Amino acid sequence: MLAQQKQLITNLFREAVDSLTEGQNLDKHPSVSLERPRDASHGDIACNIAMQLAKPLKKNPRQIAQTILSSVLSNPEHESLIESGEIAGPGFINLRLTSSAKQSVVKTVIKQKEKYGFGNQGAGKKVMVEFVSANPTGPLHVGHGRQGALGDAISTLFETQGYSVTREFYYNDAGVQIENLTLSVQARAKGLKPGDAGWPESAYNGDYIADIAADFLAGKTLEARNCQPVTGSGNVEDLKSIREFAVAYLRKEQDNDLNAFGIHFDNFFLESSLYRDGKVQETVDTLTKEGKTFESEGALWLKTTEYGDDKDRVMRKTDGTYTYFVPDVAYHINKWKRGFDKVINVQGSDHHGTVARVRAGLQAVNQDIPPGFPDYVLHKMVTVMKDGAEVKISKRAGSYVTVRDLIEWSGAGDVERGRDAVRFFLISRKADTEFVFDVDLALSRSDENPVYYVQYAHARICSVFSQWGGNESVLEHADLSALVSPHENALLTKLADYPDILVRALDELSPHLVAFYLRELAGELHGYYNAERFLVNDEPTKLARLALLKATRQVLRNGLALLGVSAPVKM
Repeated sequence: MLAQQKQLITNLFREAVDSLTEGQNLDKHPSVSLERPRDASHGDIACNIAMQLAKPLKKNPRQIAQTILSSVLSNPEHESLIESGEIAGPGFINLRLTSSAKQSVVKTVIKQKEKYGFGNQGAGKKVMVEFVSANPTGPLHVGHGRQGALGDAISTLFETQGYSVTREFYYNDAGVQIENLTLSVQARAKGLKPGDAGWPESAYNGDYIADIAADFLAGKTLEARNCQPVTGSGNVEDLKSIREFAVAYLRKEQDNDLNAFGIHFDNFFLESSLYRDGKVQETVDTLTKEGKTFESEGALWLKTTEYGDDKDRVMRKTDGTYTYFVPDVAYHINKWKRGFDKVINVQGSDHHGTVARVRAGLQAVNQDIPPGFPDYVLHKMVTVMKDGAEVKISKRAGSYVTVRDLIEWSGAGDVERGRDAVRFFLISRKADTEFVFDVDLALSRSDENPVYYVQYAHARICSVFSQWGGNESVLEHADLSALVSPHENALLTKLADYPDILVRALDELSPHLVAFYLRELAGELHGYYNAERFLVNDEPTKLARLALLKATRQVLRNGLALLGVSAPVKM
C-alpha cells in the first residue's frame, strides 16, 4: 500500500474511532495500525483497533469492529480506495482495496524511478556506520566480507530515508598484533619460514608475509588510501621501518579487497592517532577524575559494574599498557563529539563482551552520551563450502578464506558475478545467525541460487522489452484497468510493499529483509511470466502489462542496487 493511501485510510479509521470514543475517559488513546493480512484471501489491509478498544470500552470487539467499519464505509472519502470490508476472527477489520487503488503503484514507481520507497524521516540527521574495521595484519577474510555487505546495505538503507550517512573504517594499527606482524615480516626478511628454528611462535604464516618481506628488501614505495607514501628501507634490524612498511602494504591490500567487493568508505580512522593525539590518556584521566576507576593488584580498573557489567574491568595492565577497550572508549567519545545523531557498529559476535564495557566507559565520562550509544549489529561466523567440503584455509592468507578468494571462486573468474553472489549471499540471512556459504550454489544457474533467481527475473523483463522495441515513455500514460488477474494483483501488492520493507529493514537494522523481499518479488514475476503473454494483440492490455513489467523491473533494480548487486539485462 502506498504511503498516501495508507495515510488516507488511517485518517478514516481515526475519524471513526474519535466518533466512537467521544466523551469516553480513556487512559490512553489507541493507535491505528494497518497491516497486510498473512493470508491474501482475507483482503489487502487488516486493522486490530477494535480489539484495542474492547477493554476500555467494555464492549465486544466484533461489535466495536462493525461500528468502526460502518463508519469508514459511510465516509465518502473511502470510495476511491476501499472496495469492501468485513469482520474476521475476534475482531479484525479486513479491507479490500479497489482495483484502481492497487494499480496506482505502477505509475508511482515509473514516476519516482530509483527514488521509489524513499522517505524523509532522517532529514537533517547524521548517522555513522562503522564496519569492516580490520586489523592491518592480513587480507580481509570472509567475516570482514559479511560485515562489508551488512554495513554497506545498512548505510544505504539510512540514505533511502533521508539521513546523511558517513561510512567509516577503523584501523586497529596499534597493539600486540601489529608487533607480531612486524616480527613476522622481519623473520621472512631474514630468510626464515614457518617451521624453521627461530620462527616467531606468534607469527603470521600466510604467503603474503613473504611478499611483504620481498618488497621491503627491494625498497619498494607504497601508498595506501589516506596514508603517506612509505618506502622499504631494506634494513632487517629496523623494526620501526618494517612496521610502517608492513602496515602500509596491508592497508593497500585491504584497499584492493574493498575495491573488489565494491565497498567505499568516507573516512578512515587510525587507532594509533588516539595515542598520538593523547586521546587515550585524556580518556583515562577523565574517568579517574570522575571517580570511576580504582587501583588494585598493580592495575587500573574501571567500575563497569555501576553500569550493568557483570564485573569491573582492567583498563591499564600491570605492564603499563592499556586493554583494548580503552582506546575503543576514546574512539567513541570522538564519534560523539563529531555530532552524529546515531552510530552503528557492525562487528563479529566475538565483540559481544566489549559492548557493555564501551557503553560503561562512555557513561562514566559524564558527557551526556545516551546510555544506548553506540548501537551494535553483531554477526556470526560464515562457513565456506566448496566441492562439497568445508574450506578452512587459504594458501595466500595461511589460516582463513579471504574475501577475494570467495569472489574469485563464486564468479569462476568473473569479478562482477562473483561480487554479486558474495554480496547477496552474505546479506541473505539475519546477522545473528550462522551462515553456510555454498560456492557450488553460487555458481549454479538454477532457481535454487537466490541471486541468480532475482537477477534472472530482471533479465526476463528486459528480454520482453527488447522483443517489443517500443517507446517506453508511452507506458507512463497507459490505462491500467486491465490489470486484474490473480498474478497481476499479487505483483501489484508486492510492489506496493517495497516502501514499508525499507522502513522495517532500517528500523530493525536488518537488510536481509530486502533480500527476502526481492526473492518474493522475483517469484511473483516468474509466476506471471509463465502464466501470461505480454505482447498480445490488444493494445491497451499489452501496454498495461508492459507498464507493470516496467515497474517491477525498476523495483528489482532498486532493491539489488541497495544490496550492492548488479541488475543484468541478459543472463
